[in-house]
Amino acid sequence: MTTTPNGVTTIALPERMDSATAASVEQSLQAALSPGAKLIVDGSAVSYMSAAGVRALAGVLHGAEALGARVVFCRFSGPAADCLDVSGFTQLLDVAENIQDAMARLEPSRGRSGGDGLRRRGAAG
Repeated sequence: MTTTPNGVTTIALPERMDSATAASVEQSLQAALSPGAKLIVDGSAVSYMSAAGVRALAGVLHGAEALGARVVFCRFSGPAADCLDVSGFTQLLDVAENIQDAMARLEPSRGRSGGDGLRRRGAAG
């Protein structure tokens, strides 16, 4: 976990996001959340993600919304990116290609408001 001077925390996920690791990863991510926090979740190391991993990310997003925190997910590729896409999560999560894009999305003038998290992108309301 690293935190920049402007208060953005970046946490790298492990290689596997499955039933054996998802709960502890979710706890670590939830622990990094606080009211108004800005969190980047770096998925570059993830080579395998099961439904348990997707549920853990959803739990983090719910926790962030409850606290008015912002979460941007980035650098998912291969099977992990496929899992997020097939599950429909790429339409719900704020997913960036790289750390720089994720940082830019957390800037007040470019980021989404905290209440947009679990609505399908493009959905009304």
